[in-house]
Amino acid sequence: MLSAQPPNVEGALGTVKRTIRDGQRASEMMTRLRALFSKRAVTADAVDLVEAANDVIELLRAELRKKRIVLRLETADNLPTAIGDRVQLQQVVLNLLLNAMEAMNGIDDRSRQMLVKIERDDGDHVRLAVTDSGEGIAPQHADRLFDAFFTTKREGLGIGLSVSRCIIERHGGRLWATSNERFGATFSFSIPCRAERMAAADGSADKGLQLRSDIQQIVSDP
Repeated sequence: MLSAQPPNVEGALGTVKRTIRDGQRASEMMTRLRALFSKRAVTADAVDLVEAANDVIELLRAELRKKRIVLRLETADNLPTAIGDRVQLQQVVLNLLLNAMEAMNGIDDRSRQMLVKIERDDGDHVRLAVTDSGEGIAPQHADRLFDAFFTTKREGLGIGLSVSRCIIERHGGRLWATSNERFGATFSFSIPCRAERMAAADGSADKGLQLRSDIQQIVSDP
C-alpha cells in the first residue's frame, strides 16, 4: 500500500488498526478461555479412549482421503477406561489429528502416514500418541508449541494446542511433543484411569459442564 504512487496511507492505517484490534480480541479471548477452564470442574466419567478416538477418526475420513493420508490405529489389549470428560478429550484428539494433517500438507516426496497409538502408560494412566510423517518440529519452535497464539500456519489462531494442554492438565495428565528420528513429529497425552488422581489435579470432585459450546461462543464473540 505504501509503495504505491501515491501511497495509500488511509488503507495502510486501516490495516494497522485491524491488526491491533484482532490482537486485542485474541488476547481477550484467551483470557476468557483460561478463566472458563479455571472455574469449571471436569466431568469425571469413564471414557473408552479407543472408542472416543475412533469416533473422531470417522469424522475425518473424507478429509484424510482428500489429503491422501493413510491413517493407522494401533491399540493395546485390555486397556482400562480413562476418567474424564468425553467431549473435551475428543476435542484434544481432534486438535492433534488436525495438527498432524496440516503438518503433512506440503509433503510430496514421501507417503503421508499417520499413526494413532493408544496404550497403557505407567500403570494407572492411558496414553494416546499421534505420529505424522510431516515436516517435524523446527528447533526454534520447540519451546513455543503450546504457547497461546503461536502458529507457523498461514491460517488459524494458534490456540488448538494451548487449549488441548489446558484440557489434559485439568484431567490430571500431561501433553507433550517430540521430533521423530526421520520425518515428522509425535504429539502424546497421558491421562489417569483413576478418578481420585484427576480430582486431585482438578481441585474438585464435582461434575462440571462441558466446555465445547462455551469455547465456540468465546471464539465467535465479536
